[in-house]
Amino acid sequence: MLEQKIVQIEWAGLQGQRPREAGCNSRLAIHGLYVRPGIAVITTDQGVSGFGWSRISQSEAESLIGTPIADLYGAEGEGEQKYVPDAYRAIEYPVWDLVGQLTGKPVYALVGDYQGDGYTAPCYDTSLYIDDLHLTDHQEAADLIAAEAQEGIDQGHTTFKIKIGRGAMHMPLESGMQRDVMVIKAVRQTVGTEATILLDANNGYNLNLTKTVLAETIEDQVYWMEEAFHEDGQLYRNLKDWMAKHGIETLVADGEGGASANLLIWAEDGLIDVIQYDIFGYGFSRWLKLGQKLDTWGVHTAPHHYGGYYGNFATCHLKNGIQNFGFVEWDAAVVPGIDDSSYTIQDGQVQVPNRPGFGLTLDRQVYDSAVKDDGFIAKG
Repeated sequence: MLEQKIVQIEWAGLQGQRPREAGCNSRLAIHGLYVRPGIAVITTDQGVSGFGWSRISQSEAESLIGTPIADLYGAEGEGEQKYVPDAYRAIEYPVWDLVGQLTGKPVYALVGDYQGDGYTAPCYDTSLYIDDLHLTDHQEAADLIAAEAQEGIDQGHTTFKIKIGRGAMHMPLESGMQRDVMVIKAVRQTVGTEATILLDANNGYNLNLTKTVLAETIEDQVYWMEEAFHEDGQLYRNLKDWMAKHGIETLVADGEGGASANLLIWAEDGLIDVIQYDIFGYGFSRWLKLGQKLDTWGVHTAPHHYGGYYGNFATCHLKNGIQNFGFVEWDAAVVPGIDDSSYTIQDGQVQVPNRPGFGLTLDRQVYDSAVKDDGFIAKG
């Protein structure tokens, strides 16, 4: 199996569409209706292929032609777990998928103990963006976001992440803060007491604003506060002490983008409870190793991937190798060319198919057209 070599790498961007347009966060304008995952297909000299998300360039692809699978996927040190080395991170998702095709195993069975049917991963609806800036009435705005949460309930979600920080840029501070709190309470009322609520300020708050919102929503049982402000060990220590004093058990989550080099130090020190490096930027194999280290610290793993589409599915498989896995970030979209119908959401859990690789199917007619229009083929 591993003696096979890569003889062809194809790449193309596919365009998909979300169920509704995603609005603003605390620092960026409207995120839009579309997702555009880059997809690479790698094929061996025995005609076996794997595909997955990739940003590989044509020159990089050409340099990998002839590479044995044994180089692309192997054990490190004395451990039995195999990984894709950092040198090949540009195609690691296609490699993991390819190994799954070669072994007849889903990726989750390659990274963890669970091997059978019925494998699931907890997820959250990440679609509750700041979609209400066209409204002047706070209650109308809160009702709008609550209605979006109801859409998530109808799709099988039980955990919801709410974008907050309206007063950072889009609205006057006091008015924006008031609306943030009203939105949180409206969503809680809609989803019920058993559902899980996450908050994400995208660094739009400071320490005192964070305390204000957590104090005013204490009865709403916020599970985590994500990117409240730019990472700062002193501020996080102050926040942790304050929360302990007031009996607030909300977790501190951070690391999505532009993270401090000290983030993991602060996590080991107990100042950060959830690490969120991007599933693509950080990488699947690196996440597998890091998640196992976070397990020893009692820190949660919850990779960011918003806008990548393929991360909806890949992150599910990561969970099997990490004990303290939190949630899959679910950014729903339909991408012509990729059949993801074997994945479903029920009661807040992604039902993951027991199929080789990542369990997705590529429509070659659609993909070949995309390659011809704006992609490339590298081969020996």
